[in-house]
Amino acid sequence: MFLQGLVICIAACVGALLRWGVQLWLNPGGTLPWGTLAVNLVGGFLIGICIAAFDAFPDTDPAWRLMAITGFLGTLTTFSSFSAEVVGMLLQGRAGLALGTVALHLGGSLCLTWLGFRAAQSVLG
Repeated sequence: MFLQGLVICIAACVGALLRWGVQLWLNPGGTLPWGTLAVNLVGGFLIGICIAAFDAFPDTDPAWRLMAITGFLGTLTTFSSFSAEVVGMLLQGRAGLALGTVALHLGGSLCLTWLGFRAAQSVLG
């Protein structure tokens, strides 16, 4: 149990640092928070791959799933930041931008999760 917690913590640190770096790089004060969108879309694609891979290899040590999904992807993707950014847009009276942001994040993440799953399935058989 301790080792699983440690694996999650290490992967979570990597995911959080990567998210922070991407947001610093792509959210320099523009209208749309591209960094948050990028990590949510990439994270959706990667989680699709993980789901397919763990489905194809059910005997994989559960620590790998905890590391990849709970640790790394759980901190890489961020609907808390997304929610705060959308509420900020609404408070600024920018409902159209807020709605567009919601559509990009939700639609894009769902599509890329599906694409990641299908891509991994085609490779894994």
